[in-house]
Amino acid sequence: MKNNLLSKLQQDLEGDLQYDDLIKGLYATDASVYRKIPVGVAFPKTVSDIKKIVLFAKEHKIGLIPRTAGTSLAGQCVGDGLVVDVSKHFTEIVSLDEVKKQVTVQPGVIRDELNQYLKPFGLFFGPNTSTSNRCMIGGMVGNNSSGTTSIQYGVTRDKVISLKTILADGSEAEFGRISEAQFHQKQQSNTFEASLYNSIHKELINKEIAEEIINNFPKPEIHRRNTGYAVDELLKADVFGGQQPYFNMAELLCGSEGTLAFTTEITIQLDELPPSYSAMVVTHYTSLEDCLMDVVPVMEHPLQLCEMMDKVILDCTKNNRAQMANRFFVEGDPEALLMLQINAHTEEELEKAIASLIKTVEDSGLSYANATLVGDNIAKAIELRKAGLGLLGNIVGDMKAVACIEDTAVALTDLKEFIAEFTLIMKGYDQKAVYYAHAGAGELHLRPILNLKKSSDVALFRNITTDVAKLTKKYRGSFSGEHGDGIVRAEFIPLMIGDKNYELLRRIKSYFDPQGIFNPGKIVDAYPMDKSFRYEVDRVEPEIKTLLDFSDSEGILKAAEKCNGSGDCRKTHHMSGSMCPSYHATKNEKDTTRGRANALREFLTNPKSISKNGFDSPEIKEAFDLCLSCKACASECPSNVDISTLKAEFLYQYQETNGYPLRGKLFAYNTKLNKLGSKVAGLTNAVYESKLLGDLLKKTSGVAKERSLPKVYSFNFNKYLQRIVGQNTTTKNKVILFIDEFTRYLDVEVGKDAIELLVRLGYDVELYFAESGRTFLSKGFLKQAQKLAVKNTKELKKFADLGLPILGLEPSAILSFRDEYKRMTADKEVAQKIADHSFLIEEFLAKEISKGRLIATDFTEEAKDVKIHNHCHQKALSNQKVTFDVLNLPINYKVTIISSGCCGMAGSFGYEEEHYETSMKIGSLKLFPAVSKSAPGTIIAANGTSCRHQIFDGTKRIAKHPVSILKEALVS
Repeated sequence: MKNNLLSKLQQDLEGDLQYDDLIKGLYATDASVYRKIPVGVAFPKTVSDIKKIVLFAKEHKIGLIPRTAGTSLAGQCVGDGLVVDVSKHFTEIVSLDEVKKQVTVQPGVIRDELNQYLKPFGLFFGPNTSTSNRCMIGGMVGNNSSGTTSIQYGVTRDKVISLKTILADGSEAEFGRISEAQFHQKQQSNTFEASLYNSIHKELINKEIAEEIINNFPKPEIHRRNTGYAVDELLKADVFGGQQPYFNMAELLCGSEGTLAFTTEITIQLDELPPSYSAMVVTHYTSLEDCLMDVVPVMEHPLQLCEMMDKVILDCTKNNRAQMANRFFVEGDPEALLMLQINAHTEEELEKAIASLIKTVEDSGLSYANATLVGDNIAKAIELRKAGLGLLGNIVGDMKAVACIEDTAVALTDLKEFIAEFTLIMKGYDQKAVYYAHAGAGELHLRPILNLKKSSDVALFRNITTDVAKLTKKYRGSFSGEHGDGIVRAEFIPLMIGDKNYELLRRIKSYFDPQGIFNPGKIVDAYPMDKSFRYEVDRVEPEIKTLLDFSDSEGILKAAEKCNGSGDCRKTHHMSGSMCPSYHATKNEKDTTRGRANALREFLTNPKSISKNGFDSPEIKEAFDLCLSCKACASECPSNVDISTLKAEFLYQYQETNGYPLRGKLFAYNTKLNKLGSKVAGLTNAVYESKLLGDLLKKTSGVAKERSLPKVYSFNFNKYLQRIVGQNTTTKNKVILFIDEFTRYLDVEVGKDAIELLVRLGYDVELYFAESGRTFLSKGFLKQAQKLAVKNTKELKKFADLGLPILGLEPSAILSFRDEYKRMTADKEVAQKIADHSFLIEEFLAKEISKGRLIATDFTEEAKDVKIHNHCHQKALSNQKVTFDVLNLPINYKVTIISSGCCGMAGSFGYEEEHYETSMKIGSLKLFPAVSKSAPGTIIAANGTSCRHQIFDGTKRIAKHPVSILKEALVS
């Protein structure tokens, strides 16, 4: 399509329309294996915008691909037409009817955020997908989503009361529950909407057609059935002789994947919150067969959920930083687990239900361990299960667990036999499949492990899918239980429901969408399921040399390819975690971990530049621009896609071709400048504080004028250590205190406090002065960072060899020893040894507390409130609890951790004039309000130098390093 046509449409919209190479590359994929480059991406703001887009598509005969979070596994959001993303502006909760227990929302409302809103009213929306913290109601309607709780609360179609839509002619129509009389009244009009009621009536009133549907659609007891259009549901209405006293066209649209109309507003039925008493029994098995044998008997109990995870998924959690802690309940090395949740109104009722369930399990004698979880531990176990999809991306290399047969659902009584035959099929293909998900609903997400870069495995992809489709048909199961048909399964609809029923679906599509503009290639007239992959099949893999060592991912390209599109990075600041702070502020796909990984993959694989350097890409540069290098993705992304490290390598490679900018040099060499400035600290600080000279310095260096500049200092730490040692007695072991570049020249008081704290507590302290290289890493000066890493590694080795702990004050500095140094030094064994002996000072002190070497009597009994904001690198590479534990050592300190995410400063990022607004917006989402609401006497703890600076600039409150707080709390 010509850009001038898109430009004209762009001018007509209140929202936005983008069609540059970056935006098209970002929206070419979803969470499936497919890739199609769209003509552009529209971000409508109003219903009028959507009407204009529909009419534009009709006039120019292009497809419209509706999109919310883009987490579809079957390729529903992939197409070569115009993507219409409603996730940015259609996010309003329109109204709540407490009496009817119904809520009306726009399609971009996030499921978990809706339930946060509903909780005070005692209500919630039941369907609960693994993507619930970022998936949106519009997408749930499009896919007829269900999730873990469907055995208790049903699927999305059960909850949809009405849908407001834009039809293919640009007219508006609201589809809801109507009586038989109202149905016939609808038929009398001359509108496009009326023609739809007439066409549906003509088709379904025909007894032969109705019988064909009844005989060939999946068994009605299978609640999770999404194969094709839900015409079998429409037959339940009284207008077609069924028992249901109403007809609702919305039931047909639900699960139609946006192929029939464009939804603008949704009214859904709610449920009362589950009973407040809850427990989960987790049964462990030595074989998958034993696990499946237990499903039918345990489902005799009123379970909230019945979920299964197999060994492949469980093993993935061992290597994920965020999920390792959630494995606490796993006993031994099971081949499979069942997670069985029960709710009750009283504790006594719950105890009886648990006892009854465990008796059933023990009577079968198939499980070898049965763990019972309560309280917050249930949420941790569910989080582990929810992370399953993304964790599959942790498989290193090109072999991946592929979504194609992962959505089969059969009747519960058929499940064991179905799995047995499925396993034989897999053995025939020499496959060990991955099994996980909704056992209690008769649905297991079964995935073969394939390399879709190889034509031989692409052939297997089709053959395995075909064989499993035939097996599913044998049991009259649903080939699309909850993930939809999309591209991957739509080809198989004729096999699943018969050719006559398939032709009926094609006719229905033609009634609703005569010109085929709504999400073409899905459900009917499908795109081939073995074409249009993310990767060119049998391609010669690009050889990409890097300075950093990415061998743990088999290279930087495969490190980016680990992203499977699950979109965990699209959760907003209303959810827990820090990923991804810039997306929290902008709500732009390019500012997600997924967006950045996709940009790197797309433009390294399909470069637009003629440069020999594949990294010489303005598109990748733009995608990485707002990355704060917070490292949240390194732990929170289920696939551990570490964008911070990828960005460092990109900046290095890009700047090697395009040159290193002056401001980048100023920040990268900041330590040298601080060292020079510290020699005349008084003069330097006077310049920084001068309105005239300070502003001139900021302007010439590209620093935001609103920022305060940090003061520099000159201080003799060794002399100070000797003085403190002379006043105290050594009673404990030796420690190495790392005086990093920030502590040495900017945060002198923190260094002094750490020395005094450690010495007064009896430790034998030796100081180690070095520059960590963090400023070089953050600006992509990798040669300089590597030089420091090699130098420091040689010097640190002697401490590690002696088993001495190396303690750091600034998280971004000390944790580089545990992280980037392993990618920059040749001797991996030495690097790992140093990493194993490097600790945040809070980590060390917390360990000492656990060993009984530090006690509360060393500290004041005065009562104080303390609120903690921890550095992002600590959250990603360590944990927050260590800071919480050490600040709780004074017996009357009341300590809480602020659920703050990233502060928004991120070293130089927040100083840069073009990033200042984003930086402050990130801080204002959670951190600034929490600090500002704190009572004046509350101590704010922050161990990051940038964090303390940001807190001051954003709230005018002075935050203290935890060691300073502890030092002040020492009793004399």
